[in-house]
Amino acid sequence: MDRKTFFLTALLALGAVWMPCATAQTSPAVSKVVIQVSDQSPGNWNLALNNAKNVQQELGADKVRIEIVAYGPGIGMLKADAVTGNRVVEATQSGVKIVACENTMKAQKLNKEDMNPAVGYVPAGVIEIAKLQGEGWAYIRP
Repeated sequence: MDRKTFFLTALLALGAVWMPCATAQTSPAVSKVVIQVSDQSPGNWNLALNNAKNVQQELGADKVRIEIVAYGPGIGMLKADAVTGNRVVEATQSGVKIVACENTMKAQKLNKEDMNPAVGYVPAGVIEIAKLQGEGWAYIRP
């Protein structure tokens, strides 16, 4: 192969690699986001809810799936009497899926009657997060 053919082939190969990258940058790559809440800070609970709302506003609520997974000390965010109760309901009404870890609930002797009625449940919060990440969901921990 002469030099001219070699450089032309290399340039075409580089273009084939570069073009998908350039295309990906012009459209949102994020369409599924999982947010972890595992501490007892109401400030972090509000930050997680703000993150979800901001993602919906930026990408369009109809173009993104968001799931907030609460476990460990973060389960307090989803109790019926939590300071974030109204915001949790608003988030679920806007399409955010919010789930409580049943392992944590069992360990803390909580039942579904203790929880915000707007939330759902998963058997294990960390497994839910790992499963979603394995399916290509973006991970956020505020």
